[in-house]
Amino acid sequence: MIERSQFLLPLKTVRFGNENIESLSEEYFQNNTLRPILKLQNELLIEVFKNYATKQKNTFFDLSPEKKEKYIENAIQKDLKFRNSLKGMIIGLFSVEEYQEYIKNSSNLNKRMMNLLIERLKSQVMLLNQ
Repeated sequence: MIERSQFLLPLKTVRFGNENIESLSEEYFQNNTLRPILKLQNELLIEVFKNYATKQKNTFFDLSPEKKEKYIENAIQKDLKFRNSLKGMIIGLFSVEEYQEYIKNSSNLNKRMMNLLIERLKSQVMLLNQ
């Protein structure tokens, strides 16, 4: 049976940012693990958010684009259950080695992860219609 790391690595072929010795390990992790996973999971994350918004009284879909962006931010930052669900969808695609790196500084990496996710959803706010 193929090992988890060998299975997941080809899924994350897209690399972001410059790779140099001066890069912080957090920045390196962000560019080589988080961004490729978010790109891979993009369609699913959009559908998950649309489902969340629908279950939250559907008010999101009637908002202006600016208010939709604020709604996205608030939903991910303040709804811990939703936030943890999203985090699980991303962490679930870590290799064992990536997870071991992640747990060394999970607090900062969680902030980066959620900020990247918020920006990704905000940049696609027009796709977030019913």
